[in-house]
Amino acid sequence: MKAAVLVGPTASGKTDLALGLAGDIFEIISADSVQVYRRLDIGSGKPSRAQREAVRHHLIDIVDPDRKFTAGDFCREAQLAAQDIEGRGKVPLFVGGTGLYIDSFFGGLSGIPPVDPLVNAAVKDELERRGPADLYAELGRVDPAFALRIHPNDRQRIARGLEVYRSTGRPLSDYFGEKRGAVSEETVFIGLNPSREDLRGRIERRFDRMMDEGFLDEVRSLRESGYGPELGSMRSIGYRELNLHLDGKLSLAEAVQAAKLETKHYAKRQMTWLRRNGRITWFEDFRVEKIEKLLYTCWVS
Repeated sequence: MKAAVLVGPTASGKTDLALGLAGDIFEIISADSVQVYRRLDIGSGKPSRAQREAVRHHLIDIVDPDRKFTAGDFCREAQLAAQDIEGRGKVPLFVGGTGLYIDSFFGGLSGIPPVDPLVNAAVKDELERRGPADLYAELGRVDPAFALRIHPNDRQRIARGLEVYRSTGRPLSDYFGEKRGAVSEETVFIGLNPSREDLRGRIERRFDRMMDEGFLDEVRSLRESGYGPELGSMRSIGYRELNLHLDGKLSLAEAVQAAKLETKHYAKRQMTWLRRNGRITWFEDFRVEKIEKLLYTCWVS
């Protein structure tokens, strides 16, 4: 597929750079696991309405907060969006930091057999009774390769790894080699690599800005609408900590500091994941003209 893929850690400036690149050439496909959810606006860092009117965006606000949205869902929706974009004579520009989405679409999803519903129910029950730490340890024993790729508190993927192993007798990671994706010689991967100090400052300032814009009110409104802290979407960074504050378990200052710290840890994990992709050309200087030159070189020469 002819496409540009702009990746990097959270708060690295992907949105602004993508808007600068887009022009009349690209439409943007968001590769962000939180921006897919309606009403999770401030905390997910969604592009503003004006930005989305200036450049057409796809895969933002497509499911409600209580809907489970998987990498397979992303691949199906992204394929449809890419075809739509190509039909208008433009090029898809994938933008985001969810490495699993990028890898799944361009590297391909494996043909994993269906999971026994009884196994699925049993794993969910154990997750509630035993907690994610215990099940993550079990996952590390039966599928260490997959366990290393996910966060110890990622309930959805911990459950997925265990239910596949228990249903099939094979680790989920074994299936990763049995796949074909959309990558081609015309797929250009661009990575933003800010310095550690710069990124930490960006994360601090962005979260403060989110709070000023009403992030806490957004979380409160979601809860009042029936979207509680038990949902996967509401356990996203920032939402989880502010939910703990609203439940009286953290002061607001503690919640903000905890969210900032977890965001910094997440950014580090993102870079660890993304650096495994040897096709990415990394930039520390984020000038649009330098990236345009790379695209021109790849697509014209």
